[in-house]
Amino acid sequence: MNAETWASIGVSAVTGMSGVWAVRAARRTPRQERRDDFTAISEQQGKAIERLEQRIKARESEAESQRERLAECDEATAWLLVRVRDLVAYIRKSGGEPPAPRPMSPRAARVLERSDV
Repeated sequence: MNAETWASIGVSAVTGMSGVWAVRAARRTPRQERRDDFTAISEQQGKAIERLEQRIKARESEAESQRERLAECDEATAWLLVRVRDLVAYIRKSGGEPPAPRPMSPRAARVLERSDV
């Protein structure tokens, strides 16, 4: 083997080792991979938390509107009870007898029991 062959082998070996070193240097370390995974998971959790917060706000506003409707229904029921009692009292004062009440469902009876009229 002459000197040119040995030089060629040496250059090839140096090139190969440089390539291996470059690949190793360019490779990401496990620590970097874990950090990137943590970042990705944190971003996903942040988005999920934002979605949950939006859903909670929607449910809270929906619950508030339902409470308002229930309060309005309670007020209307109380007004109707007072009105019916006034009409019955007027009929009795006039000397008549009011018609017999219809049978009441258990649900309606519970509502009237809760009524503070």
